[in-house]
Amino acid sequence: MTELNYRHLRYFWTVARVGTIAEAGRVLELAPHSISAQIATFEAALGVSLFRRAGRRLELTEAGERILGHAEAIFALGDEIVAVVQDDALRRSLPFRIGMPDSMPKSVVHRLIEPALRVDRPGRLVCREAPLAELLAELAVHRLDLVIADRPIPPDISVRGYSTLLGESTLTVFAAPALAAGREGALPAVLDRAPFLLPGADVAHRAPLLQWFERARIQPQVVAEFDDSALMKAFGQGGAGFFVAPTTIADYVCAQYGVRAVGEIADVGSQIYAITTERRLSHPAMAAIHRQAAKALGSGADGAPPRGR
Repeated sequence: MTELNYRHLRYFWTVARVGTIAEAGRVLELAPHSISAQIATFEAALGVSLFRRAGRRLELTEAGERILGHAEAIFALGDEIVAVVQDDALRRSLPFRIGMPDSMPKSVVHRLIEPALRVDRPGRLVCREAPLAELLAELAVHRLDLVIADRPIPPDISVRGYSTLLGESTLTVFAAPALAAGREGALPAVLDRAPFLLPGADVAHRAPLLQWFERARIQPQVVAEFDDSALMKAFGQGGAGFFVAPTTIADYVCAQYGVRAVGEIADVGSQIYAITTERRLSHPAMAAIHRQAAKALGSGADGAPPRGR
């Protein structure tokens, strides 16, 4: 009779959720070759192949798909057992862990998650910044409770989760007063051949913004690119170039950085998503964030169905 090794099952479950042995090794803090050996031992014990290679990633076989469903039920039950035995005092100290990419405007994130500190038994709020792929890998193995991002789960990342649209906003163009005063005209002409600070490649609204430049037949002079939105605003404050930010925080950007709003780009939007491993935002802190999004961001936060992967 084959006896199930739960450590092997955990390694299999992690690889299945993040898609590669290398990424699973980073999440589990183990050498990839060690995980490969343990998966091979697990497959030999079960007498079936669990994965097949698809390019650089691993796909589940039919047997792997069936076993993954049972593994998820097992570990979900384990989480419930832990929750049952923890008393109120301990629950108060449990962290609520939120991840966000560098590209997310910090003022928007602060506005959304600050109410999570005021819910009943909020626990300790832990915020982590990293590339979206890394955050989703940590979400998959429950090292994060929530990821707030400017896009849903990308189709090339094999993480099982749900993307809920919290809200969306148009973009506004900003500039330091001296830079704005030195240019004549209104949008879009004022940006033609003007110094411009472009969002980095990981920022979701970068591509729509570049397409808007083409439609408007203008060629801003891109002097710098930034993954970090706060650093981009700091350079904009110093007069390095025009830049964009969500219109919902226009007043804050002007007050905080001493810049001027030049105009609104009405047909280019910026979205914000809550990405979780649960279909429903049932945690009190998540519910508070969702309610705040409905107030602060408007459209998209009320009644938007989660997008599952």
